[in-house]
Amino acid sequence: MRLYAQTPLRRTRQLVGDLILLAWCLAWILIADFLHDLVSELAGPGRLLEDAGRDLTGSMREVSATVGDVPIAGDALRAPFDLAGDVGDGLRDAGQAQQDTVAALAFWLALVIAVLPIGWALFRWLPARARWMREAAAARRMIYDVELFALRALTNRSLSELATLGNAPAAALWSGDRTVVLALARLELAALGLRPPALPTERSASLT
Repeated sequence: MRLYAQTPLRRTRQLVGDLILLAWCLAWILIADFLHDLVSELAGPGRLLEDAGRDLTGSMREVSATVGDVPIAGDALRAPFDLAGDVGDGLRDAGQAQQDTVAALAFWLALVIAVLPIGWALFRWLPARARWMREAAAARRMIYDVELFALRALTNRSLSELATLGNAPAAALWSGDRTVVLALARLELAALGLRPPALPTERSASLT
């Protein structure tokens, strides 16, 4: 299957469309990355809280170990410091939880911001390109059936396009006017982005 048309105009339109799609996807990825970094900055207070809790716990554990060596009253003296150390553990855990929440929010927000517009663009682009590829592949298999393409042109092309072939292209087709048949076929193939082939020499005319 061909990815791009043979005719310059249709191929250029496809290439421009692909570049626009690529730029669209890249832009939303960059926007999502920017928002991820922006939201991630909200984790700063959580890091400060975690560090403060860790420092408090470390200090209180050291003091507790020191006063615990005091004879007789050591256990009683260390109790408040152990309690303060537990408070430090709570602060550390709270800070870590806040960072985890911010990280999850940043990830999912960035994912949604990127996936929705990119998915919308791909949803519009992929079916159209796949449909063209199927049509172009089928047309290439039947490329010499000029009558078929002439009939399709009468159905698919606009009246203004058909008018360029004369005042009564349908009547000319039914009467077997070879010139009009070939012109209609060329019109339809051009719309598909395919070049008309050179017909076998035994035919009375050619598409080129």
